[in-house]
Amino acid sequence: MTLLQVEDLATHFFTRDGVAKAVDGVSFSLDRGEILGLVGESGSGKSVTGFSLLGLVDPPGRIVSGKIVFDGEDLVKGGEPMMRTLRGKRIAMIFQDPMMTLNPVLRIDTQMVETVLAHERISRKSALERCREALARVGIASPDERLKSYPHQFSGGMRQRVAIAIALLHEPDLIIADEPTTALDVTIQAQILSEVQKLCADTGLAMIWITHDLAVVSGLADQLAVMYAGKIIETGETGRVIEAPLHPYTKGLIASVPQGQKHGALLAQIPGTTPSLLNLPEGCSFRPRCPRADAACQEEPPLGALLPGRAARCFHPHLDERREALAS
Repeated sequence: MTLLQVEDLATHFFTRDGVAKAVDGVSFSLDRGEILGLVGESGSGKSVTGFSLLGLVDPPGRIVSGKIVFDGEDLVKGGEPMMRTLRGKRIAMIFQDPMMTLNPVLRIDTQMVETVLAHERISRKSALERCREALARVGIASPDERLKSYPHQFSGGMRQRVAIAIALLHEPDLIIADEPTTALDVTIQAQILSEVQKLCADTGLAMIWITHDLAVVSGLADQLAVMYAGKIIETGETGRVIEAPLHPYTKGLIASVPQGQKHGALLAQIPGTTPSLLNLPEGCSFRPRCPRADAACQEEPPLGALLPGRAARCFHPHLDERREALAS
């Protein structure tokens, strides 16, 4: 059952130097219990997409068009009053920087209990017990002691685990996770990822996992959406996208991941840099960096279905490599 349907979402920032189209015509859907990986370089529009879904874009940015239909309700039309009832309870967000979530002058128990009581009428004792269980769930030892601590008494990784625990307090329908495991060590990262997958399978929780780490998302997400310069340029089942990418940008991202090269061997890289959103090239935004670009790429390609369950925004996709992979 579809929980979230995003249609032609556009979020622009109106600056003195011009209009930056941070999110430009993004569309995707998410079913209950499904995990969507949103992947791309820094500046591709991943985080702004997540902020837009929760109405957290501050001026000079704003949503200029599109629909965000959550459980049958258009959040764009509903505005801030509707968002206020949903944030933290039915839709939660885990920020990349946990200090965006935690108040440095309040104890952890105060912040977590207030989060519970903001949406539910239960006793403080029951709320505190739920907070204790949430901390234990994300691997924090001695939760009773930690609840009495302040954020500055935690390491960066511990603060991030507290932020994840806060997002899980109400067992929301949707969690938007903006690179939440970046500050965690490998062992805790694996524990969190396992817990997330179990939650999604057991409770129907849906998740959008925003990341640049293909290694993490390849073992976590059901579907993958690759972003570049504010647009989704490829979508599909995660395993199929990783195995045989269609878009040259996706192929370049995967090739740039270290994969056991010989000592001293150079890593593959995508030439050039991400273009400024204030001065995008004509036609395909990836054209200046693409080895397959030709005159046709001076026109903007549509996001078209190229294979069953697969779509890419490209006039020259890697369909030959895809057929070879299937044949082998």
